[in-house]
Amino acid sequence: MSSPTSTPRPDVIGFYHDKTGSIAYLVIDPESRRAAIIDPVLDYDEKAGRTATTAADAMLADIERRKLTIDWILDTHPHADHFSAAAYLKDRLGAPTAIGARIVDVQKLWRDIYNDPNLPTDGKQWDRLFADGDTFSIGAIPVRVMHSPGHTLASITYVAGDAAFVHDTLFQPDTGSARADFPGGDAGTLYDSIMAILALPDATRIFTGHDYKEGGRPPAWETTVAEQKRSNKHFRNNPSREDYARIRNARDKTLPMPVLILSALQVNLRGGRLPPPESNGRSYLKIPLNTF
Repeated sequence: MSSPTSTPRPDVIGFYHDKTGSIAYLVIDPESRRAAIIDPVLDYDEKAGRTATTAADAMLADIERRKLTIDWILDTHPHADHFSAAAYLKDRLGAPTAIGARIVDVQKLWRDIYNDPNLPTDGKQWDRLFADGDTFSIGAIPVRVMHSPGHTLASITYVAGDAAFVHDTLFQPDTGSARADFPGGDAGTLYDSIMAILALPDATRIFTGHDYKEGGRPPAWETTVAEQKRSNKHFRNNPSREDYARIRNARDKTLPMPVLILSALQVNLRGGRLPPPESNGRSYLKIPLNTF
């Protein structure tokens, strides 16, 4: 049991999705057995245009095995490299969903890119939109929201007790940090967000949104603020904002677009739901040609 002056320490279970390098999380209050899901993945076969719930069902099985009650289903941002399973899990668990309040700006931006007047832009696909500084709880674990833009306009970090879920800002120290060249992204803004994360107490556990198994090592997703400051290849030499932005922008120019970005955002901007079925009962994805 935590003492009144200690920082609560949730149990954290990571679920690595090998195809996309994504990590979904269960964040558990060990005393009450109440928990939250962060960034769940809906499987998608882009060749067949078919979704599946294999990864999400594995989380559901673990939730049942651990006898957990789910308080929240949380997105850190609208993902560009996998479909969100938030809606699927909400339908099965009944827990409220949430994302950062700036999701409405991302919806408006991509509505224009897709030329889709039917793409909603009010954020009502989620039950709650979090602003910077908002608080809530997972069981008895206090959670604070940090707006962490740069990768996207809407990115947020969840600081749950001694654990920070930093999504696509920092990766493992041998991998560095996230790209900032998607619509609405900005390398200087990402630097500011990372500096705010690195200002957390050194012992804060950092849980990343992706891992790409650098050098062929096994997947990893947990570090600490101290380890990031000491070893992260993009920050160990204390770069200035200008130097980081220059290096980040140069690197981003060499990177291909994520395979699923143009498909995934049409789902993820709807809270993980597919576009409305057309007259034949099927949903369709719309791909803007010659745009990027």
